[in-house]
Amino acid sequence: MTTIDNDELPRPGGSPGPRTRGVAQFPSPAPPMESSLVTRPARVRSVGAGTPAVLLAVDVLAALAALAALGAGDLPRALWAACGILPVLVLLNSSGGLYRLRLAPSVLDELPSLAARAAVAVAVALAFDRSLQGPWLSAVPADPRLLLSLMMGQLTLDALGRTVVYAVVRRRRRRHPRPTLVAGAGHVGQRVAAALLDHPEYGLRPVGYVDPDPIFLPADSAVPVLGGPAVLDLAIPTQGIRDVILTSGGADDAEIAQTLRTSAGHGCDVWFVPGFPEFGAFEYGNRRSATGDHLWGFPCLRLGRSAMRRPSWAVKRAVDATLAGVGLLLAAPALAACALAVRIDGGPGVIFRQERVGLDGRPFTVLKFRTLRPADERESATRWNISQDHRMGRIGRFLRRTSLDELPQLWNVLRGDMSLVGPRPERPYFVTRFAQAYPRYRDRHRVPVGITGFAQVNGLRGDTSIEDRTRFDNYYIESWSLWQDVKILLRTVASVLHSDGS
Repeated sequence: MTTIDNDELPRPGGSPGPRTRGVAQFPSPAPPMESSLVTRPARVRSVGAGTPAVLLAVDVLAALAALAALGAGDLPRALWAACGILPVLVLLNSSGGLYRLRLAPSVLDELPSLAARAAVAVAVALAFDRSLQGPWLSAVPADPRLLLSLMMGQLTLDALGRTVVYAVVRRRRRRHPRPTLVAGAGHVGQRVAAALLDHPEYGLRPVGYVDPDPIFLPADSAVPVLGGPAVLDLAIPTQGIRDVILTSGGADDAEIAQTLRTSAGHGCDVWFVPGFPEFGAFEYGNRRSATGDHLWGFPCLRLGRSAMRRPSWAVKRAVDATLAGVGLLLAAPALAACALAVRIDGGPGVIFRQERVGLDGRPFTVLKFRTLRPADERESATRWNISQDHRMGRIGRFLRRTSLDELPQLWNVLRGDMSLVGPRPERPYFVTRFAQAYPRYRDRHRVPVGITGFAQVNGLRGDTSIEDRTRFDNYYIESWSLWQDVKILLRTVASVLHSDGS
């Protein structure tokens, strides 16, 4: 893969100064909590935490009942047919967010999505079974009227079941609201907190604002100001916080980002309420019935889990280990040839080891084929660009141009030091310099570093902007998906075939 060890050094630049706020009238913040060791209490179980599993059970039982009714009560044949329909139905409903509990759940909102997915599930399962001449759907005649009856029966039972579930959820929310923090004590934040206090059916009870510099907060506010994002590490575990609502107009971007990451790191559900009502139209569009949500008329978006907290991240690690292992085996002849060429060209020491910064800022040793022998450790740690160094021989230039010098990093991937795709690792000396110039540079270390990355396949390798690369890397982390990794790997292969090295 393409090496990306060369970039322009950051130029000094100032960060935005503190925001200017109006004269605020608000009660004194609560005294700071003790900074001594705090025992983290057991995680508070969210009201409705088991609801996704209950909704899944409702879907399954509704489909089984509809199939049994269509098969004149023949339960074995219904179960046989369910083997073909249920996997497709559950997968479609899950991908459409229909097992995700919303702030304002409504069966009528979900009905169009449930109907469309039920129809697709029946059609796909039936077509697959008929093409293989299998017995799964032998209980379901290919009569459109009967198939329509099956779909309508399943949909009716599903809607009734979900109606009961949502009624129970709303009742439990009123009785046991979850302590919630509102990030931003601006106009929107105050309105949201007031709505939650007046409408306990949302199940969120605001217990404090997170805002280092609140603006025009009434002196008699029922919700106190706890302080800035720094209080979250103590406030979340000690108060049993399970939900944090980000609101616009109450904090600057850096504070919002810190609040989001700290809250997500504690396993909280994070919601975002923008300051303009048209947000719903931008975000949801025609999918409003499946994914739209609101909090007493405020458009509201539930932010997804961080990349490494998703179940699919385990798949990424498994794929990394598998491909790295297979790659080392298949590339063994090439590895041996490269090692022999380096040994003949430059003597012993064919593997170059260098300290890099990886996940959570932890150092590790990266492996590469040696393309140039540095004068000493200091040069190795602080020399930025060696692509034009006259000491590099023909073998070294060939390895860099073809990216064959990166092949030993497959061992780093197999060990778990790196991933196939992720932000490229840098040396500690440059990490310190870049982090001083670009506030978001250290955010790149939220995930394992990679052999290739989103910045590299967009041309940000060699002497290109660190600021641009930082933005691309953080975008990759915040929008990560398995398919995005596949795209980056495919684009990396294409770029290597047309690359002149760096």
